[in-house]
Amino acid sequence: MGIDPALLAILACPDTHHSPLTLDVEAAELLCSTCDRAFPVRDGIPVLLLDEARHRTP
Repeated sequence: MGIDPALLAILACPDTHHSPLTLDVEAAELLCSTCDRAFPVRDGIPVLLLDEARHRTP
């Protein structure tokens, strides 16, 4: 998965808290530790839409 480290450094959760995101390479997702959402990365492009994210905890 080819996300530029400089891009990853400025990406933040689109929810109101704007927490930094971390990369889960195996799952091809960007993770927010504040709201526990996982945002998909499709073809190397982060999809930072709240409607596309999944909650990692039930």
